[in-house]
Amino acid sequence: MAEALIYDHVRTPRGRGKADGTLHEVTAIQLATQTLAALRDRSGLDTRLVDDIVFGCVSPVAEQGAVIPRVAALNADYDESVPGRQLNRFCASGLEAVNTAAAQVMAGQADLAIGGGVEAMSRVPMGSDGGAWASDPQVAWKTCFVPQGIGADLIATLDGYSRNDLDRFALESQQRAARAWQEGWFSKSVIPVKDVIGEVILDRDEYMRPATTLDDLSRLKPAFATLGERGGFDAVAQFRYPQVERIEHRHTAGNSSGIVDGAAGVLIGSEAAGRKIGRRPRSRIRAFASIGSEPTIMLTGPAAACERALGRAGMSVKDIDLFEINEAFAAVVLRFMRALHLDPARVNVNGGAIALGHPLGATGAMILDAVLDELERRDLNTALITLCVGAGMGTATVIERI
Repeated sequence: MAEALIYDHVRTPRGRGKADGTLHEVTAIQLATQTLAALRDRSGLDTRLVDDIVFGCVSPVAEQGAVIPRVAALNADYDESVPGRQLNRFCASGLEAVNTAAAQVMAGQADLAIGGGVEAMSRVPMGSDGGAWASDPQVAWKTCFVPQGIGADLIATLDGYSRNDLDRFALESQQRAARAWQEGWFSKSVIPVKDVIGEVILDRDEYMRPATTLDDLSRLKPAFATLGERGGFDAVAQFRYPQVERIEHRHTAGNSSGIVDGAAGVLIGSEAAGRKIGRRPRSRIRAFASIGSEPTIMLTGPAAACERALGRAGMSVKDIDLFEINEAFAAVVLRFMRALHLDPARVNVNGGAIALGHPLGATGAMILDAVLDELERRDLNTALITLCVGAGMGTATVIERI
């Protein structure tokens, strides 16, 4: 089996995913187009050599639909021979796209491929694609569906994470992200986004709140209490977990991931492809895995996905230098660290989605980008990237520097 090698990666800054966010005027196709153009230009890439482009997109409808990576490639002036496809594994879509592109290279069915993702959440809101899981009463009842925020509060309740625990983790995410930007640690891979006349409108992550204090966080109201209590979802969760007398609603807008716009791309190829494009590989993809987990609590998949990916790589947790897990909710990361007995100093060392935001289809590729840059900065060797996934799943990828 051939090795899948990472040659380069880029991402846009994350823009606030609301109508007043800077990237609201930029469509998803333009975010994807500018990402692909930057990846080509940085590498001096002859795009005729690209065998496929795989992008994650969680709401592939309206202006985000119609196989957005293929159309973005054409819009970015890639050779018309380059195909594209989009996929959806909810929050892990961007990482799953990278894994899928890598699998093609490993199988010898592609020499050079791009994996990544895009989501313009300010323009195509989360849930725009619908789906029976939440909207069909028969399916929702059979699967004991609850929204993700209820699942996060259920984790906090079962594991005993206090509101203070969650807020302290959120504060650390803000502080780490602010320091990373202040020190220029993200600048290596973040490309500026331009408007229709070619003017740069955003060149750094917009969602951060670096001045946040623990007192600020403590004053925020629980985000999912009304949904759980009046919407009936607490009762569904308690039906599935009868040992829980009451769901403690402890997640807020401050200790949950932010809604943002953004895109990312990762250039992956074989050793022979690297010679053709004149680039040295930066890392290899050792292994990856996706698993299913209990769908009501929904957000507990990362630990099991990591263990499976590590097993496929012939590695253990002790072999990993840095861990990057999507901060969908604070309790998700706290449970992950507890399950794998991790030192918090090695997890999300430059903050995560609580501070930076979570552009659903792109996040997985973005956090892989971030941890690879950090491995190089610290002169470390291995990293594990993972995300919890809607409907009870988890995805993980192991990379090793070259």
